[in-house]
Amino acid sequence: MSLIDTHCHLNFQSFSEDLDQVMARAADAGVRRVINPGIDVATSHEALGLATQYPGIYAAVGVHPNSTAEFGDGMLDTIEALASQPKVVAIGEIGLDYYWDKSPKDKQIEAFKAQLAMAARMGLPVIIHNREASDDVIAILEMWARDLPSALQERPGVLHSFSAPRTVAERALAIGFFLGFNGPITYKNADELRRIATTVPLERVLVETDGPFLTPTPHPRKHRNEPAYIPLIVDRLAALRQLGNEEITSATTANAMRLFQLPQ
Repeated sequence: MSLIDTHCHLNFQSFSEDLDQVMARAADAGVRRVINPGIDVATSHEALGLATQYPGIYAAVGVHPNSTAEFGDGMLDTIEALASQPKVVAIGEIGLDYYWDKSPKDKQIEAFKAQLAMAARMGLPVIIHNREASDDVIAILEMWARDLPSALQERPGVLHSFSAPRTVAERALAIGFFLGFNGPITYKNADELRRIATTVPLERVLVETDGPFLTPTPHPRKHRNEPAYIPLIVDRLAALRQLGNEEITSATTANAMRLFQLPQ
C-alpha cells in the first residue's frame, strides 16, 4: 500500500525548480499522494493549480493565522469558492499562532471561527495550525465540534505537526480529531512528543512532512524537507510503537483516505 504525505507546501518557492523530480522521488519512496494546504488566498489558488496539474496532489484552501491581519468577508468568499472545486479535500491551514506577532489575536480568532463555520457548512474537514495557542485552539474546536453535521463528526480534521501537551491530544481525540506527526518525532529533544505518539490510537495517526520545513533526521535540519522522507516518519513510529512498517503504512494511509475522502 502506498503512503500519503498529509501536509506539504509544494507550491512554495523552494520546490519551484524541481517539482517533477520531487514527485518522482516521492513515488519511488512509495508516497503516491500529497495534501497541499494553502496559507492565504494566493497560495490556495496555487495549491489548487498543482492539484489540477498532478494526479497525486490534493489541495486544502484557507487562511493561515499569520495571514489574517486583513481578513474579511471578501477573503472568506474567495476561499469558499475555491473550496467548492474538485480535488479540494479540506479547509486549511487554519488556526492560531501566538508565537509570531503577524496578526492580532482577536483577528486570528475571528478568521479561525469564520473558516471553521465555512468548513462545517461545506462538509470539509479542517487542517489545524497551533503554535503556542493550545488553550484557545482546543477550546474553539470543542465548541465547534458540538454542532457538526453527521458527515464530519467522525472526521472533523487534523491537528497538523502535533507538538502540544498530552492533555490537548486527549481533548482533540475526544472530539474525533486526527493527529499529524512529522520530523520532530525524530529529534533528540522530543521525548515527550514521542511518548504521546505511542499512545494515540493508531486509527487517529497521520504522517506528514510539512515540507519544506521540519526535515527529519538523519538529514540536516537546514536541508529542504520533501514527501520522499515520509518513510523516515513511518520508521520512527514503527519503532516507537513496536509495530511493523507495513502496519504503520497501512493504518496511516487508511486514516488519510478516510479523513480526506480520497478516491481509491
